[in-house]
Amino acid sequence: MKSDFWTRLRSDSLRDRMPAWMKNRYILTLFIFLLWIILIDPNNLISRVRDLRTRNRLAREKEFYIGRIEEDRRKLNELRTSNENLEKFAREQYLMKKPDEDLFIIVTPGEERRIRRDRKVSKTAKPADRRASGSSKNH
Repeated sequence: MKSDFWTRLRSDSLRDRMPAWMKNRYILTLFIFLLWIILIDPNNLISRVRDLRTRNRLAREKEFYIGRIEEDRRKLNELRTSNENLEKFAREQYLMKKPDEDLFIIVTPGEERRIRRDRKVSKTAKPADRRASGSSKNH
C-alpha cells in the first residue's frame, strides 16, 4: 500500500488535476509574494493597518489633551487674576458656601446615572473587602 500511495502522488495526474493558474509559475510566484506581504512579513499589511488605527487614535487623543491643557491654562489664569473668579470656582467645583447661605444642587439625568454607577461600583467592592478581612480573622 505504501508504494501505491507514493506512486499516485508522484504521477502526472496530480499536476493534471491542478487549475491552469497554478501551473503558471509567474502567477504562483505573485500569489506567494502577496501571501508573504499580507501575512508572514514582520511589517505585514495587517500590522500596518493596526498601527495606522492606533496612530490616528493617539492623534485624536493628543488634540483632545492639547485642548484640555489650553482650557485649564485659561481657567488657571482667571483664578490667579481675580478673587471673584476664585470664589466662583470654589463654589461651583467644590460646592463651598458662605455660612448664611443655602446650597441647592441641580443634577442632570446623565450626571445622576454616572453617580449611581459609581456608587454601585464602590458598594460591590466593599463586601468583597469584608469577606476577605473576615476570612482572615476566622483562620
